[in-house]
Amino acid sequence: MNLEPIVYEASGVALTGYLAMPATAQPVPGVIVAHDASGVNDHILSRAAAIADLGYAAFAIDLYGIRDFPRAEMGDRHVELMETPGLLLERATAGFRTLAAQPLVDTSRLAAIGFCQGGITVLEMARARLPLLAAIGFHPGYGRPKGGQEAPIAARVLMMSGTEDPYASRDDFAAFSDEMTQKAQHWQLHLFGGVGHTFTDPAIDALGLPGMAYDDAADQMSWAMMRSLLEFCFAETRTGPAK
Repeated sequence: MNLEPIVYEASGVALTGYLAMPATAQPVPGVIVAHDASGVNDHILSRAAAIADLGYAAFAIDLYGIRDFPRAEMGDRHVELMETPGLLLERATAGFRTLAAQPLVDTSRLAAIGFCQGGITVLEMARARLPLLAAIGFHPGYGRPKGGQEAPIAARVLMMSGTEDPYASRDDFAAFSDEMTQKAQHWQLHLFGGVGHTFTDPAIDALGLPGMAYDDAADQMSWAMMRSLLEFCFAETRTGPAK
């Protein structure tokens, strides 16, 4: 699967996303893939390619404008996105518009998935009422960046976390549930018992970080849940609401 780098801008900052397309001459649904705090990496690019293998256009967005920086810088870059009002949403929206502008993307069938920080990203996109049919997070954070919006949520929301995730507490789950009950018509929170953070990335184990570990079952099951929701949303839009 070839991934095409596409340079786009947000407030004068050059960002480089990667587009993966299935072999098609007809418009297909589009899916944003939002990276974790380490930036666009091999894991994110492999997920974009896997989305394209499902028959959808996938665009791995860039929230930093830089790749392959030292891991020691990761915290500062994440904090900048969270503490600068509107910055995360602005850069995510620029990536969304870039995907929507691709000639073979069906703009009536768009969704977003995200990993870790990317889960925060797709939730902010849904809160801002970007025209997403689904917002799906794998082991997401539940914090809110400054300058977020508070509109009702039209997208179907699915967040999937491990009960042993040190970055997602029971209080976070409760606050998320309360917010979704108030704002969203269709939402789900799935918890994998005994599973920690970053459970979809096999490379995480080599770092030996407390509370972070790959879990094959949670990885496969969460991906299957994502596939099911995307199929449902994209079919519902094409054929009308399910009876």
